[in-house]
Amino acid sequence: MGESSGSVSIDVERISFGGKEHIIQTRCGSVSVSVFGDQEKPALVTYPDVALNYMSCFQGLFFTPEAASLLLHNFCIYHITPPGHEFGAAPISMHLPVPSVDELADQVADVLDFFGLAAVMCMGVTAGAYILTLFASRYQHRVIGLMLVSPLCKAPSWTEWFYNKVMSNLLYFYGMSGLIKDFLLQRYFSKEVRGNTQEPESDIVQACRSLLDERQSLNVWRFLQSMNGRRDLTEELKKLHCRTLIFVGDSSPFHSDALHLTSKLDRRYSALVEVQVCGSLVTEEQPHAMLIPMEYFLMGYGLYRPCQLSLSPRSPLSPSCISPDLYSPESMGVKLKPIKTRIALKA
Repeated sequence: MGESSGSVSIDVERISFGGKEHIIQTRCGSVSVSVFGDQEKPALVTYPDVALNYMSCFQGLFFTPEAASLLLHNFCIYHITPPGHEFGAAPISMHLPVPSVDELADQVADVLDFFGLAAVMCMGVTAGAYILTLFASRYQHRVIGLMLVSPLCKAPSWTEWFYNKVMSNLLYFYGMSGLIKDFLLQRYFSKEVRGNTQEPESDIVQACRSLLDERQSLNVWRFLQSMNGRRDLTEELKKLHCRTLIFVGDSSPFHSDALHLTSKLDRRYSALVEVQVCGSLVTEEQPHAMLIPMEYFLMGYGLYRPCQLSLSPRSPLSPSCISPDLYSPESMGVKLKPIKTRIALKA
């Protein structure tokens, strides 16, 4: 189990998009954390995918009124941004070593230490889901629940490793080119929203493409290098004792990873939600598909949407109050196989 050590300090504090942004110096470099909500409430920590930050990865979910009432009412949100992915970030010096995935997980622990957080709920997307899963396995006592979106859990396959190497070389030599953005959008979204010669890109894809222009290509290169050097977490998954809710789009390139991760978890305390006609970035492409499963998941911790509140939103999150029935297929949906829920698009 990892142990948090080393000092953390704040370099910058500023208001950003309605939240307070902190630039925190950790044992392996600085990291941006944007805080939204009352810090007396339980903490929800988020971590985005490669080349994304909290605005480009989570705004679709958090701007959904039902999700906002569920999450923002019950939690203070701590959006951790990968090093150098925050708005206005400068290029990270090439003389600095690329952090390992273990160092990025330790960085999360440093963030918790800085804010005085003991145990938190976590939500990560793809690469971010890997970092938070690794963090949960190294610091078991500090994670009370995981919500993972299209998570990675194995070492890169030969195909993914080669694909990432091509992207890394293009980023290094040509920057955030149109081709790189196309590669990344294929990683995030289903073909139905990416458009084609007959159909234009959807608004969410166009917005994401525009936000990618703001990323420093060498900083994205560093995070991609970190993820390309990741290891298989299958054995670490056996150490996880927290409840876990997994979302994955059936068109995600990482669909098989999500199925593999789910198969290694205790079925009594995990649930898989497969979203039809959706890519990896469920938080942006189909955020409404996440609402009911999240509500059932959080009800087990005594947390409800405001109209249903019978407890104080500041009640401590206590897994001991969870009923196993909340993880039955019947509670997550109807006519389902065990631990799997398929949510179809509404007509």
